[in-house]
Amino acid sequence: MQRSAPHRTRLLACAAAAAVPVMLIAGCSSTNTNAKTTTDGAPSASPSGSVSGSASPSLAAAEYAALPEPCKAVTTKTVKALVPKVKDASGVAAKSTDPAARGGCSWNGLDGFQYRWLDVALQRFDSVAGIGSAETQAVKRYEELVTEAKAVKGATAAETAGLGDEATTVTAKVTKDKEQYEDVTVIARTGNVAVILTYNGAGFETAKTPKAAEIAKDALTAAKEAVASVAAKNA
Repeated sequence: MQRSAPHRTRLLACAAAAAVPVMLIAGCSSTNTNAKTTTDGAPSASPSGSVSGSASPSLAAAEYAALPEPCKAVTTKTVKALVPKVKDASGVAAKSTDPAARGGCSWNGLDGFQYRWLDVALQRFDSVAGIGSAETQAVKRYEELVTEAKAVKGATAAETAGLGDEATTVTAKVTKDKEQYEDVTVIARTGNVAVILTYNGAGFETAKTPKAAEIAKDALTAAKEAVASVAAKNA
């Protein structure tokens, strides 16, 4: 049955209010169905996630010295393909007190009764005496993120080859406000940078829930672009 424009508007508002469980990356919170994200004051930020400084002579220098603009880490073409009728193709940037160390961006849209959310967050580490090399810190943070993602009820995880130095894909079915979401989180590490890509979708009312395999495939496409953007920024 065809629905009116106001009805679809209410659906989008409800989607924006549904707080599907998400992962955090060093103070960057990716809220799957909220239009606003922030990197400041997130409770799950680890000590290693807030450190930045100059390399010590006794420690290996950081492989990457800068982060790409988070909202450009995934191409506009891919954003529009993964998030049909995206509200803002340029993305909603997460606030960050240190853009050189961490940042994030999100997109969401409702096409009829099909809802999609895409989020990318990045964190870069520097080598710091007494704390460790940039890469060692990134490895630790990567492991923390994987552990957090696996903690979601019903989540399944698999190592993902060919993405950065190491990567893991975590999938889960999440129900919120009687709506079922297919949720995929791709966590990757490239050198001294950790990347987390979250993508989920739902079919509202009588619309079908998207297939998990399709959501996972699309999430991997976006994650590859995000990881590649780090090297491109530092070329």
